[in-house]
Amino acid sequence: MMSGFEEVVVDLITLAGLAPTAADGALATAAHTVGTVTAAMFQSVDNVLRSSAADAVVVARMAASSKSSRETAELAGTVEDAGQSLKHGASLALQKAGHSLTHLPAPTLAQARPKRLLEEYAPLMGGVVAAAALVTATYYLTRPASVPPQVDLDEQSHTIVEGAELIRVSKLTKEAREGKFMKFLYEDTRTLYDVFRRGVKESNNGPCLGWREGPGKPYQWLHYNEALLRAKNFGAGLVALGLNPGPETFIGIYSQNCPEWILTEQGLYCQSMVIVPLYDTLGPEACNFIINQASINTVVCQDDRKMSQLLQNPPKCLKTLIAIKDISPETAERAKKLGMVIKFFEEIETLGAASELPELPPQPEDLCTICYTSGTTGNPKGVMLSHENIVADVSATLLQLAEHKPHKSDVMLSFLPLAHMLERCCEVAVYIAGGAVGFYSGDIRNLVDDYKALRPTITPSVPRLLNRVYDKVTSSVNGSAIKKLMLKMAAASKKAEIERGVIRRSSIWDKLVFKKVQDGMGGRLRLLVVGSAPLAGNVLTFMRVALGCVIVEGYGQTECGAPATLTIQGDYRPDHVGPPIACNAIKLCDVPDMDYYAAQGQGEVCIKGSNVFKGYFKDPEKTREAVDASGWLHTGDIGQWLPNGTLKIIDRKKHIFKLAQGEYIAPEKIENIYVRSQYVAQVFVHGEGLKASVVGIVVPEVEAIKEWAREQEIPGTLSVLCANPHIKQLIMDDITNLGKAAGLKSFEQVKDIYLHPDLFSVQNGLLTPTLKSKRPQLKKYFTPQIDDMYAKLP
Repeated sequence: MMSGFEEVVVDLITLAGLAPTAADGALATAAHTVGTVTAAMFQSVDNVLRSSAADAVVVARMAASSKSSRETAELAGTVEDAGQSLKHGASLALQKAGHSLTHLPAPTLAQARPKRLLEEYAPLMGGVVAAAALVTATYYLTRPASVPPQVDLDEQSHTIVEGAELIRVSKLTKEAREGKFMKFLYEDTRTLYDVFRRGVKESNNGPCLGWREGPGKPYQWLHYNEALLRAKNFGAGLVALGLNPGPETFIGIYSQNCPEWILTEQGLYCQSMVIVPLYDTLGPEACNFIINQASINTVVCQDDRKMSQLLQNPPKCLKTLIAIKDISPETAERAKKLGMVIKFFEEIETLGAASELPELPPQPEDLCTICYTSGTTGNPKGVMLSHENIVADVSATLLQLAEHKPHKSDVMLSFLPLAHMLERCCEVAVYIAGGAVGFYSGDIRNLVDDYKALRPTITPSVPRLLNRVYDKVTSSVNGSAIKKLMLKMAAASKKAEIERGVIRRSSIWDKLVFKKVQDGMGGRLRLLVVGSAPLAGNVLTFMRVALGCVIVEGYGQTECGAPATLTIQGDYRPDHVGPPIACNAIKLCDVPDMDYYAAQGQGEVCIKGSNVFKGYFKDPEKTREAVDASGWLHTGDIGQWLPNGTLKIIDRKKHIFKLAQGEYIAPEKIENIYVRSQYVAQVFVHGEGLKASVVGIVVPEVEAIKEWAREQEIPGTLSVLCANPHIKQLIMDDITNLGKAAGLKSFEQVKDIYLHPDLFSVQNGLLTPTLKSKRPQLKKYFTPQIDDMYAKLP
């Protein structure tokens, strides 16, 4: 059923005798298309339609001459007529329309019939009809063809039955369907050492690593041949410095994303050494733990600040610091007093160039990195990943991306921490194709400026960033009904295209509505990879519409490289993370305590494959907890198989979760700190993957609260006191101070609390018989209060 606006458009086209000559269905489609764009046409008829009329005529003539179809020829003729009419009538129509037909209320238009339309809007006929016909015909002539999906979208994964277990695997290769795991995509590329050399060959010495000094500065580029030479020299320099080549030597790196990060990594691989990233959110104690556990005697530091942090309480095993940038005399003197040796990055390169030491290439099974994961109670765990683990994961991802995978002409913006495997795997995928990676300028506040300067074609992202873009766009139209309507119509029109498999940035809506959003990310994006945390379906769909590029969403863990599942090209339905990739299999295991059963298509997500890690460094007990005797990695996430063979993450088994920005939260650790407050009897800390902060439910300590209330002359029962804002602030301040004293990071601190007068108990179903919190039940019980707190947070 057509809207009133669409009916008016049909009337206008019919009155002018310019209706498409195809079947009624084409007329209805044309009416819908024009109905969604006509309002926008009049806003910019001079600078969009009139200026493009001549081009439309050329397109029409070419189409008519190259296609024999009667329908295409007649449609092309309509474009030519419309273009000529528009040239002569657009300006007059614009003047008489008062620059916008959208000032006419929709109900009036919906009630108009042909005769009255002809009488009242005759002066507009030339411009309106020309615009309508031109837009409709140009749409059909220029719309790109949809890309067929690789598999049946209603059956995206293959099922293998092993006894009572149902195991899902990729359908993309015969080997995967037989339960054999992919290890590499290219015969000559089985290690990360091989990856860079393939990039050199594929790029023909094209740009490789880019950087800029700050806002307003252009990107400078290190080309592949020079990057490889510098990496070789750096690796040889470390050996010349006295370090032993081989996978038993661990080197730390404490730096933001920059070319030297990659030169360090590749330099280590030239000598089969292992890279161990350090990063700020681990905290100084965790950094020291990592250096001690891995017996790291050499760390590459980005700048004076990071070097100073390591010098505050340096582990005894740490002997050498390599500075990428200049350091202060005070830092140098301090290091000297501690018996440390400080070298500069260029010194190591020079030393290596003079040494002429041979390379020692790694084997696929060799360890290449130890990635320490944060967010758990206790010390971080070192995830040991081999070259084969990462190459297998990236290779299977490239296979799943099909024609959307990186090419040598691609440019990627690097801003997610290289200490995280999502960013590392994305960069490996670019290097393997000979593409270029440009690093952000170091300040996340200047990220938009970096996007505009680099104009990337590929970027990884996290939900937090996309949520901000979505919020900014939607809030920008709230003050204008016309803008809000325009955005709604534009989104609906482009969503319909996406559902037909058409992805583009060339529609009229892209020019009129979404150009600013696209330009904010450089204007050239063709592939965006989302991971790290769940992304809301409405945000994912909107970003696909607004950016006009392919957006894929994956699921995985550091322990399996990065993605274990990835959405298939052509499937643009949100709220799932796709089928398994070809290097691993996935099964669901029963979780009786939470009422999840594999027979019902729900359970703990378990992963097995060539991308699954070698274990936790020096922690066999935790390795056995994570990987069972059959080699299945138990993720702690609860998944559900959808009817189309894709995976949806629905819950968390372990009491650890990620926030929207990708930070891990261990709620029990926070609760154990907050419960020390004299005003707190019980506390439940809650967070969600789509939110950027945590909130809490607090049961106050009755006597302490009543005593404080008496001193402040605040009367009332406990229920009344729980609703008092002064008491809420008292408890909030106290637990926040306790959190700070215990070293909680800002994102670990609750941003709001709800005071509940009744204790959690076994009787009310909120505690187990051993008096432990029943988290799923607490979440369900307090859902209204949790939703209310999040609604009030910025």
